[in-house]
Amino acid sequence: MAVHIRLTRKGRKKKPFYRIVVADSKAPRDGKFLDIIGTYDPMQEPAVVALDNEKLDVWIKKGALPTVTVKSLIKKNAAEPVAAA
Repeated sequence: MAVHIRLTRKGRKKKPFYRIVVADSKAPRDGKFLDIIGTYDPMQEPAVVALDNEKLDVWIKKGALPTVTVKSLIKKNAAEPVAAA
């Protein structure tokens, strides 16, 4: 079973909202998935990416491959400094 980390679309027409999910490569885009590891909201300025880095690391170590789009979102998310509380 090939596992991919990819986007699944939510929201309504012309107001997209995406979940970053781990799914079997043969599953449909908005179909069954194994785990939700984050969200992506392109409608906000700037676009908001929220990732659970622990889950992401676990799935990548298990062999899950991110799509090109998800790989760029991960890279952008890693570049942003996290505000300390």
